[in-house]
Parts: sequence; C-alpha cells; structure tokens
Amino acid sequence: MADAVALEPVQLVAPDGAPTAERRYRRDLPPETLSWLYEMMVATRAVDDEFTNLQRQGELALYASCRGQEAAQIGATAALRKTDWLFPQYRELGVFLVRGITVAQMGAVWRGSWHGGLGFTARHCAPISIPIGTQQLHAVGAAMAAQRLGEDSVTVGFLGDGATSEGDVHEALNMAAVFGAPCVFFVQNNHWAISVPVQQQVAGGSIAARAAGYGMPGIQVDGNDVLACYAVMDSAAAQVRGGGGPVLIEALTYRMGPHTTSDDPARYRNPAELARWADLDPIERYRRYLEHTGVWTPRLAERAEAHATRLSAEARNTTVGAPDPDPGELFDSVYHDITPELAAQRDQLRTELARGAGQ
Repeated sequence: MADAVALEPVQLVAPDGAPTAERRYRRDLPPETLSWLYEMMVATRAVDDEFTNLQRQGELALYASCRGQEAAQIGATAALRKTDWLFPQYRELGVFLVRGITVAQMGAVWRGSWHGGLGFTARHCAPISIPIGTQQLHAVGAAMAAQRLGEDSVTVGFLGDGATSEGDVHEALNMAAVFGAPCVFFVQNNHWAISVPVQQQVAGGSIAARAAGYGMPGIQVDGNDVLACYAVMDSAAAQVRGGGGPVLIEALTYRMGPHTTSDDPARYRNPAELARWADLDPIERYRRYLEHTGVWTPRLAERAEAHATRLSAEARNTTVGAPDPDPGELFDSVYHDITPELAAQRDQLRTELARGAGQ
C-alpha cells in the first residue's frame, strides 16, 4: 500500500486564542471586520439552536444543525465577493446568513412552506441540495458557463466529507480540473458522514491530498479557525479568479450535533470524542483571539448577543404557524410558460383539494 499523504492544516489562531507563527496567509483584517466575523458566528449558533428547538416543537419538518462549523462557513463565505456563486448542501446556515438569505427564508425552507431556494438566486446562491454531492456538478457547470461568458467570478461548491465518497463529486473534480473551471471545492470535514467516521472513507491521509490526483492544489485548513478559513478562501479565490484553475480546500471541523434532527449520534459516537472537540469550540477560540489582539470589548459582546437574540426571535416569529403555500404553485415554475398538460394536472389537483375541503 502506498504511503498516506499527510498535510499540515493552515492555522492562524491557536486553540488557546493566541496568534500562531503562520506567515503565508494574511490576517491583517480591519477591527470592524474582525468584530463582524464574531457577531456572525454568535448569530449563526443562536439561530441554529432556535431552528433545532422549532423542529422539536413540530414547527419544522427537519433540520440539519451546523453547530461547531460556524468558523468554516462564515470565514470562507466572508472572503468572497457577493457576485461569486455559491452551491451549498443543506448544513450551510452560516453561509446563507453571510450571503444575506434571511432567517424567514430558511425557516420556510425547512418547514416546507416555501420552495427551497426561491429567491436564493438573487443572492447568487443556489438552492439547498439534499442529494449528496450532486450540487458539485452544478457548481462546475456554472463555473464553466462563467468562464465562457468571460465573467470575473468564482463558483464555490460546499460539501461534506461523506460527499467525497460519491461518484458525482469525482466527476465534478475531474471535469473542473480538465477544463480549468474557476471553481473552489470547500469540503467541511466534520468527521462523520451520518454514522460513518471519516477514517472509514479516506485511505489517502486526507481529503485535500486527493486533489493531486485531479491536477489541482489541495489545501487543508483548521476549520475551527475563522481567520484561517477566511485567509485560505481569499487566497484560493484569487488564484481561481486569475485563471489558475480549480482548488480543493479541506476544512477540518466537527459536527457537534446530530446529522439531522432525525438522527441520534449517541448510538455511534464516543462521548469522549465529542468532549475533545467541545474544548476546541470555534466561537470561544475566536473570542480569546480578539482579547489577545485588543479588539474584544464588552460592547462587542453586547452587540453580538443583541443581534443573535433579534435573529432568533425573527426565526421563531416568522416560522411558527406559517401558512401553507398553494400546492398549485408547484406547477408554475416547471416551465417559463405552463404546458397544457401541466395546466390540466394543476386544475385537477385544485378540484380534488376543494372537494376534500368541502367534506
């Protein structure tokens, strides 16, 4: 067996919050940006908790928590332009909030009272993708289209470690490399693909090491370090935007909660492992860094808490008791102009629903 390729993850903030000796990547962000990153991490976790509670109370059909992955999502997305296209999976609450998707929109998606993704494209963001890995092919297609149109944009495909075991992801990586597509693949390695640990999926030492086989750079970053995720994505996006071809980033993080609200991780996960990662909490680590650098103030803490409280209340107020959509809307967005066959099916559905309501 060939030797595994081990990579050293980029880290700008040590677990104790102290700046590291890393000098390859920039960390000289202005104080207002450093503060904003903290606010967004706190807000993401608060809204994440609220959505989990709403699902437990029967207000959401399902929810996939991003608890523990805030630094990876917010750092990476904050480094991008608003015109760069994002192709998420389903756990990217932090990505959506940074990009300007509202909590009301997200609540409606998970409640099933609004088409998943309607309005997302206005923020250069594709709809949530529940099938594992398929959105990576969409990301590459969009990147190739931008390339041919001469647009100065980067496309980012977000995926988890489990998705890298899918054939669709292999095809996407290969196609992006062959055609030099302006695409970044951002893998959030949270160590669990539902109940399968990452060591049972990857035999090459790391997911980032696989990039060499496709002919693209592979970078491993500490996914619990928001500044490192920002810096690595900023560097990768600049390379891709400059015509350097695709880049694969593996962010090492951890899924603190269940795979979704229908999962019980206690059945397959060691509590000691969970405790180790809890000590590496990305929000607490970053707070300590802000203290080290003199950016932290009581006012920042108050502002972050107020923002988180407001968004959580908005999530609850716009989700609880939200009206059901008109089922007939399902037929309106299939084609630009509805076909006679679909119009007949829509009318038949509405007739049957009206008959049922009258009984």
